[in-house]
Amino acid sequence: MTLSVAIIGSGPSAFYTADALVKSGIDARIDLIERLPAPFGLIRYGVAPDHESTRKVSRSFDKTARGASLSFFGNVEVGRDVSLDELRQLYDAVVLAVGAPLDRPLGIPGSDKKGVFGSAAFVGWYNGHPDFRDLDPDLKVKAAAVVGVGNVGLDVARLLVRSRAELEATDMPEYAVEAIVNSEITDVYLLGRRSAAHAAFTIGELREMGELEGASPVVDAASLPTSFDDVPEEDRRIKAKMVDMLRGFASLPQDRPKRVHFRFNAAPREVLGGDRVEGLRVERTRVEGGRAVGTGETYGLPCGLVVAAIGYRSPVIQGASFDERNGLYVNRGGVIDAGLYAVGWAMRGPSGVIGTNKIDGQTVAKHIVENLRAGAGKPGRDGLAELLKRRGARPTSYADWGRIDAAEIARARQGAPRGKFTTIAEMLALLETG
Repeated sequence: MTLSVAIIGSGPSAFYTADALVKSGIDARIDLIERLPAPFGLIRYGVAPDHESTRKVSRSFDKTARGASLSFFGNVEVGRDVSLDELRQLYDAVVLAVGAPLDRPLGIPGSDKKGVFGSAAFVGWYNGHPDFRDLDPDLKVKAAAVVGVGNVGLDVARLLVRSRAELEATDMPEYAVEAIVNSEITDVYLLGRRSAAHAAFTIGELREMGELEGASPVVDAASLPTSFDDVPEEDRRIKAKMVDMLRGFASLPQDRPKRVHFRFNAAPREVLGGDRVEGLRVERTRVEGGRAVGTGETYGLPCGLVVAAIGYRSPVIQGASFDERNGLYVNRGGVIDAGLYAVGWAMRGPSGVIGTNKIDGQTVAKHIVENLRAGAGKPGRDGLAELLKRRGARPTSYADWGRIDAAEIARARQGAPRGKFTTIAEMLALLETG
C-alpha cells in the first residue's frame, strides 16, 4: 500500500527528507506544501545574493522534485488554505520543515524604534522575499550597527558596503541595489557580546571581508584573545585560525571609503534616540564560564540603523506542540507525535550549515518508514487537491515554478543570474499569461 507523506516547507530540510524517503525504497507519494509560489526556501531567500555558488545545491533539489513520486503544492499556506489537523487526516505522515523564519527580538530598551530590524526581515528585503518587499529601510544614515557575529551578521555588513558593480552581478532586486548604492553609510559596526574566540562565523565568510572593492575591515589587535582555554578543545584550532585572520585585518591599510568595524566584548544595552534610532548604548563585557558578563563600563555608538542577527524561531502552527523558550517544536529526535514530525531548524533550532539538514532528513525519513510501514492508506495528494479546489485556492505546481524560473532568468540584469519576482501577485500573473 502506498504511503502518503506531506512535507510542509520546501527548503533544504524538506528536500533532504523527501530524497531520503525516495532512496529508502518504500512506495510513497510525497507532497511538498509551500506557502510561496516558488520553492527552495532558505536557498532562495536566505543565502546571501553574492553567494551564488552556495545556491547551486538547488540543482540536486530540482532532480528530487522531478521524481515520479513527488508533487509540489506552492502558494498553499497551512492555517489559511488547510489546517495541520486536516493534513494529518489526509496523510499517513506530516513533516514540519518550515525552518525558523522569524527573528528573535533584540529585547533591549528602545528596540521598537524606527530603524531597528531583525536580520530575517532585512535579509528577506535584500533577497526579494515577498513578505519583506515593502520593508523600505532608511539607509540615508552614516553608520549602521549589526548585532551578532555569525555568518548572517557578516552577510548584512558585507552587503551594506558592496559596490554597485559587486551588487549588480547578483540577483539582488533593483530596489535593494539602488537603496544600498545610494545610501550614506560609510561605517558598519559588527558587535559581538563575547570575545573573538567565540564568534560564530566561518573562515570562508570572514576572508571575504578583506576582499571588498570599496571597504576595509577595522580590527583593534589589542582586543583579540591570545588564549583559547575557554573554548572547547575541538574548536580551538579553527578559532585560532580565525583570530589570526582578524589580526591580519588589523594590519591592513584603512584607505578605502567605507569601513566594517569588528567590536568584540560589546553588548548592546539600549537603543538611543527619539522615534528613530540615533545610536546604541554598549556595555563592555568579559567572558566568564563561556558567558558574557557586563563590566559596568558603557559607551555610546552613534548609528542610524540597527540590524539584530541574534537568532531565529519557528512559527507557531496550531496543532503542533511548541517550545516557546527555544522557538521550535517539541520533539524527540524529530518525532512530535504519532504521524507528525519536525526536521531541520524546526526540529533542533537554527544551527549548523545547509548540509546539516541532510542528516536530519535521513533520521526523520527512517522514523517514518519504521513507524508507518504497515499502516499506510490515507487519501493524501488526491484528497488535498480536492480540498484546495473546494476552497478556491490556486496552488502552483513544479511546472509552474519552471515557468517562473525561466522568466526570472530571462529578465536578469547583464551579468546577473536572474531577476527575481518579488511579489506573489507578479508570479501568479505570469502564470495566468500565455
